[in-house]
Amino acid sequence: MASSDLNPLNKAVPFRRELAAWFAREQRKLPWRTQCSLYRTVVSEFMLQQTQVKTALPYFDRWMRRFPDFDALAAAPAEAVLKHWEGLGYYSRARNLHRLAQAIADLPEVPATPEEWIKLPGIGPYTAAAISSIAQGYPAAVVDGNVVRILARLTGDERTFAGNAEAVKAFGDAATALLDAKHPGRHNEAMMELGATVCLKRSPLCTVCPVVRFCAAAAKGEPGSIPKIRRRATETVETTRLWVRRDGKLLLHRIPESASQLAGQYELPDCSLLAKRRPQGTVVGVKQRGITHRRITETILQVRCSPAMIRKVEAAGELHWIEIEALDGITLSGPHRRWVRELLENTSDA
Repeated sequence: MASSDLNPLNKAVPFRRELAAWFAREQRKLPWRTQCSLYRTVVSEFMLQQTQVKTALPYFDRWMRRFPDFDALAAAPAEAVLKHWEGLGYYSRARNLHRLAQAIADLPEVPATPEEWIKLPGIGPYTAAAISSIAQGYPAAVVDGNVVRILARLTGDERTFAGNAEAVKAFGDAATALLDAKHPGRHNEAMMELGATVCLKRSPLCTVCPVVRFCAAAAKGEPGSIPKIRRRATETVETTRLWVRRDGKLLLHRIPESASQLAGQYELPDCSLLAKRRPQGTVVGVKQRGITHRRITETILQVRCSPAMIRKVEAAGELHWIEIEALDGITLSGPHRRWVRELLENTSDA
């Protein structure tokens, strides 16, 4: 069925009614729902970009204790903002949220429409629609991966999309047509909740879906095959990191502020920063992590701190000896924080 033949749109009123009734019964009791405010909605939307709810929850609580409103966040130093985001990943979200708070502090009044929100730092079409509908009652439909999945299955749309952006664009009109304009925030949250808890990417729970009777894909018995979206090929990367302890200090690399990822954070130094070839040493760990489409294997090599290495460190502005007792006060990338804690228990100064 093509997206222009949207059968659910012909039954939009009962669809909205049944979705809303389900949401009232089954919605998760999340802190930005049980205690609502514009600021809490904004923070939750930033945190939930590329992060699951269960992961974001403890970070949200800690964030709200430290930065309870826009003014507190705007006045905070960048280092404190990044420190409280540590472990959530995709740190550009924290920087953008900080800049957003500063921009709002300078405005005579808070934006009230998606068109106004989208002019501010870190705000795209989805976030603008989510904030304005959920916190301000503006009739704007949100379209994210969850909503795309629901709409594609409802309409039985079997097109193959080149990527997420193309799919989001394709279902914008359908999302707007289904929107409950009287209760846009509730409707948008219900759609996202349905996608997150029932209309799952793999093995959708059709037997408990409140709107399954409207779903073309479920009627065909193959909802899990929709939507069809091409994914970026996974790139495998291998690197060697150095573990160097000296006089109660640990050698770390501070990633430049100009970097596209992890700017301003500390990590164990890549061996290429200190040597043309992999130096002699003892492997103390082989770790793996993912960043966007890359799957990275990091071999951690413990090496002796020689006079030549000390001279190279002193000449390299991005390398720093950090007191081990001061590590909790700096922002390490999430994986490296875990690895450093583990290795500190099992190694000593060289």
